[in-house]
Amino acid sequence: MNLRGCAAQILARVISDGHSLTAALDSQLPKLKDHQDRAFVQAICYGVIRHYFALDCLLGQLLEKSLKAKDGDIKALLLVGLYQLQHMRVKPHAAVSETVAATKHKPWSKGLVNAVLRRYLRDAETLNTKCATDQQAELNHPHWLIKQLKTNWPEHYRQILSANDLPPPMALRVNLCQNSREDYLRQLNLQGISAQTVAHCPSALILDEPLNVDQLPGFSEGRVSVQDVAAQLAAGLLDAKPADRVLDICAAPGGKTAAILERQPALQSLLAIDIDANRLQRVTDNLHRLQLRADTLAADAANPQSWAAGRLFERILLDAPCSGFGVIRRHPDIKLLRRESDIAALRDLQAKILAAAWDLLAPGGILLYATCSVLKQENELQIADFLNRHPAATELTIHAAWGMSRPHGRQILTGDSQMDGFYYAKLGKAV
Repeated sequence: MNLRGCAAQILARVISDGHSLTAALDSQLPKLKDHQDRAFVQAICYGVIRHYFALDCLLGQLLEKSLKAKDGDIKALLLVGLYQLQHMRVKPHAAVSETVAATKHKPWSKGLVNAVLRRYLRDAETLNTKCATDQQAELNHPHWLIKQLKTNWPEHYRQILSANDLPPPMALRVNLCQNSREDYLRQLNLQGISAQTVAHCPSALILDEPLNVDQLPGFSEGRVSVQDVAAQLAAGLLDAKPADRVLDICAAPGGKTAAILERQPALQSLLAIDIDANRLQRVTDNLHRLQLRADTLAADAANPQSWAAGRLFERILLDAPCSGFGVIRRHPDIKLLRRESDIAALRDLQAKILAAAWDLLAPGGILLYATCSVLKQENELQIADFLNRHPAATELTIHAAWGMSRPHGRQILTGDSQMDGFYYAKLGKAV
């Protein structure tokens, strides 16, 4: 199988058909038996999507006329070729010849692909200079998202945009029920794996170089998990106590669920709910690997009358559905698939779930609101609106050495202390 052609098929599903990159990769990568082949194809796919707007600008200059919609695979193949020539340590002649070889299913495109890639090699400096004058290409994000981030963070938006285009570090959450962070770090070092501790998160390590989870000592036995440091902060902020009843809303894939249980194994109960039954299975799978237990339920968090049965909870984590603009470096397809019109709908859904969750909070309890977004309208402005509508609610100040204090809650911008973009706010209910 031609690996460039395989990558183009995957990319066409994202660019032309609107599938997520994760789903597109999952549909094709298992067909490749060699680990290095899978890694190569995955690297190309992430690279093309990560640099899509810059590459698309180049391609627009190189094509005399736009390709037809039915030839999305050829457009994807051209982007694969340009990405190799710009960003990969592949010899130019090999990149061109192997990319051209992937056109056998559409022989008419062979000459086009060859001509476009050779013209880029010939005129790269001029083409790159022209693209540098196009804001969407230069900043490598859609115009509307650049505007949103600039409006939200006029002093920081370029920092956020730059961080979005960098591969994320690989962070680990050590299962402190099974071993200390120091002991696990020593075991990593014994295997020649270098990692750094994180001062503001006692369970976290950041690897110097990413690796396959199979190489992590004790991974299959549940001694460690992969989780960004920003997401790991949730368990400490929730601060569940022994005998508490905990509700984890929008819990899939279960990383925060597990972290809560690892931090406080003596809970009375933990109920993890998610509207997607298929994603909820990942919660069960993760808990099984970690030798932890929680109740799971496929349910609509905005409609607790259908499942809560009058139960109240001392601690509630609401990991609200959001734009995901804080995790673009992990999911670069967000830049292509998210639409500006999505934000208002997400904000309405967040408000509904937050109001419903508040009614399930026991007197004296704490509700932790979290998103993986950097947009104020999903974060501090959402909490401001909630507090205006619920005068009995009290915001609890988050005192921390990470992120930045906001009028409501605390915001982490993408890349701060190597973390994903994240937001937290704590709400307390009077006894």
